[in-house]
Amino acid sequence: MPELIMPHARVHRSFLVAMAEFQSEGTGGPDDDSNTNTGQAIRAYASRWADPAEFARYLRELRDEAREHPPQYGGRVPQTTLWWVSGDEYLGRISIRHRLTARLTEIGGHIGYDVRPSARYLGHATAMLAAALPVTRSLGIDRALLTCDEDNTASRKVIEANGGVVEDKRGGKLRYWIPTS
Repeated sequence: MPELIMPHARVHRSFLVAMAEFQSEGTGGPDDDSNTNTGQAIRAYASRWADPAEFARYLRELRDEAREHPPQYGGRVPQTTLWWVSGDEYLGRISIRHRLTARLTEIGGHIGYDVRPSARYLGHATAMLAAALPVTRSLGIDRALLTCDEDNTASRKVIEANGGVVEDKRGGKLRYWIPTS
């Protein structure tokens, strides 16, 4: 049964296959303007992830993202990244931003997630978001903001299945609020 875990080397091999799947659909490539965590990670690490030492460095950086940063850290807020896995099989990731900036209030929100292409449409995103809501609550977030493209029916269904209620639409993005308890 899938579960949320802290990023861990035990899924290294499966993680590499999943990232190759994302890359084959264009994530992280030159035409990818989505600015997702996965796309950013592919651009920064894809050429180095196969090396266990570099993968360990990546895992440390993910853990460090949850810490408070000095103001010169580019305006980024702390975020907790968790991986959705079944045994040693990497299925997806979810990132919980500890607070909102003006930009995240418009697009991005508290939570972002993705499921590897070969594991989509099997209920993983809905289950992963449900499992992440108590973690979000433990970070002091009573209501989480999630955004998705207006035409992203799959993501809309995931958010709504977890109690998301549309507040409004801004710049082609639907903005949902989900109670975390």
